[in-house]
Amino acid sequence: MEAVIFDLDGLLIDSEVISYQLYQELLNKYGHSFTIENYAQNYSGKTELGNMESLVDLYQLPISVQEGLDYTLSREKEYFIKGVSLKPGVRELLDYLKNNKYKIALASSSTKDRAMFALVQHGIDGYFDEMVFGTEVEKGKPNPDIFLKACKKLKVDPEKCLVLEDSEAGIQASYTARIPVICIPDMKKPTIKYQGMTEMILPSLLEVIFYLEKGTARETEN
Repeated sequence: MEAVIFDLDGLLIDSEVISYQLYQELLNKYGHSFTIENYAQNYSGKTELGNMESLVDLYQLPISVQEGLDYTLSREKEYFIKGVSLKPGVRELLDYLKNNKYKIALASSSTKDRAMFALVQHGIDGYFDEMVFGTEVEKGKPNPDIFLKACKKLKVDPEKCLVLEDSEAGIQASYTARIPVICIPDMKKPTIKYQGMTEMILPSLLEVIFYLEKGTARETEN
């Protein structure tokens, strides 16, 4: 294993619950209910643009997709300025990877400005050798494009990378790209179908360190 590729929302930062609250606010304004189960199943891990197109179409909202995006992005900035928390184990894992000479990439469906705001807020932007954002690929997750682009930027073959994801869309994307993936669930544990696409399911990013150490030990023995 030469490189580790991180998702952002729900994996590095505790932002998925914020996104759910924003969609819920928007839909409530127009008389619609929106459950967290619906968000986790159908919107988690996907691009803001794709999600808003889906919401406007599915709920027949009397606004344009751009108006919906403007609303949620403006409200999200208010949440982010107050501070969005890091998920447990982020700093420890990034330190471990850097100290052990792994290449590190971010592959997020987010926009660059939004992602960088969160990373800089916590002082972890400098850990990443490369970054790929949703606007840089034609097809977002669950398509494999964003992870394949990350591998290309890192100059590492997909089979020598490891993806860390929290969503089913991200698992599908990495599996299709033929990159090993570990899932650290956030809002929803993946179904059996998606569990079968992963190397394993782990409770936190801290556990990834033990996974990598075991792998290094096996390589040394061989």
